[in-house]
Amino acid sequence: MTSETSANRKALVVRGGWEGHQPVKTTELFIPFLRDRGFDIDVSETLEVYTDAERLAATDLVVQCWTMGEITGKQSEGLAAAVRGGTGLAGWHGGIVDAFRGDVGYHQLTGGQFLMHPPGFVDHEINPVPDRSDHPVIAGLGDFRVDTEQYWMSTDPLVDVLATSVFPAGGERDRAVTMPAVWTRNWGAGRVFVSTIGHKPDDFDVPEVRTLTERGLLWASR
Repeated sequence: MTSETSANRKALVVRGGWEGHQPVKTTELFIPFLRDRGFDIDVSETLEVYTDAERLAATDLVVQCWTMGEITGKQSEGLAAAVRGGTGLAGWHGGIVDAFRGDVGYHQLTGGQFLMHPPGFVDHEINPVPDRSDHPVIAGLGDFRVDTEQYWMSTDPLVDVLATSVFPAGGERDRAVTMPAVWTRNWGAGRVFVSTIGHKPDDFDVPEVRTLTERGLLWASR
């Protein structure tokens, strides 16, 4: 048992910030999944963990659900350095792309930043990118619908977009716009997975949302 346990990967769940995204409840949806896949789970409800280089170096996957809030330069640099060294980073919705708005380095790490969403929940379609259909995060998934917030994003051109959603023309938009909804990126030796879907826990009741999120966590891990 000792040797088996020591071979397990380690996941660090970092959660907090704005309570509207229910960081505890949503991360608890995925902790059993990660345990079943052989991860030892550690949980931090403070960003100060990002300054612990030794702890992060021993972590294979950081799952972050921390909406808004502020991150110090030392914390941000510590997280980026860990990912550059091979620690994976993954998250969904505001917990990863509506975080730490004042930190440009963090935005470069995640590859995107939330700008706005239409009022309330929007019934809309998520479209896996056909040219990326062989990617393990979306392999075998077709178009599917969700009824939740639809994020308008500013994204880095270096991200690997795996799924999109369409904002129709109307109001200030003179044409329809295809927006990245799910992507991955490499950061040094590390991997980053982002899904913009997941405002509320029942968003993950949609089988495709649950599947791509679980796959994204595994893909990002060292």
